[in-house]
Amino acid sequence: MRTDYAEVFQSDAAVDKYERVVYAPETYSTAVSGRQRAFLRRLVRREFTARRPVQHDFACGTGRAIRLLHGVVRAAHGYDVSAQMLAKAQEAGVYAKLHQVDGDGPVPEPATVDGPALVTVFRLLLNAPKDVRDRAIAFAAKILPEADSGLLVVENHGNRSSLRHLRHRSNRANQWFAELHHAEVEQLLARHGFEVVERRGFALCPAGAYRREWLRPVARRADDLAARSGRLSGVATDVLYVARRIPR
Repeated sequence: MRTDYAEVFQSDAAVDKYERVVYAPETYSTAVSGRQRAFLRRLVRREFTARRPVQHDFACGTGRAIRLLHGVVRAAHGYDVSAQMLAKAQEAGVYAKLHQVDGDGPVPEPATVDGPALVTVFRLLLNAPKDVRDRAIAFAAKILPEADSGLLVVENHGNRSSLRHLRHRSNRANQWFAELHHAEVEQLLARHGFEVVERRGFALCPAGAYRREWLRPVARRADDLAARSGRLSGVATDVLYVARRIPR
């Protein structure tokens, strides 16, 4: 696990690589993002029938999770420690108010608590240290004080129970190879008064399958089918957890 997560994306080169390489067309991450988009938009329409939510995206980066929900949320706010990331989000035309926050210290204050709200935390938990994870969920708890305040959606893009785990021995020296078990995510959420109400997986195949041109269509088809229900989320590589505050 990296201990310098907050500093990693402080350079323009790192931000550019994130957008142009990690989320290039035909990549694993882009395919996963497309499936997440369909799921999240259905989730918002199903759960927020009386009034559309305000989205609060913590560690928003270049605004990918915000772009996934353009048009289905009432408003959006993105929060990040990296000015470079926020500049790239603004350059990409993200429809949100963007806020730079400190990497440590008191838990940031949300821009508004005008509910209902949808809080999203994507691609943060896996590689961040424990205090950063707790800070993110504590931030969500400020926006979602009650069970009927809205929903929290967090991503684990390195599920320990997936095929990806088969590479853990060969990646011992790789700081970017981290794993999180479902129980670890559930315990993190429970510490801040949240319970998981739904879980969905968006890739059974590891990222390596998408780097092989002959295998990519097969992997994509298998993952598309698996993402249609939550039955295989236990062994999926990339997982979203939908959580709600535990009723008092």
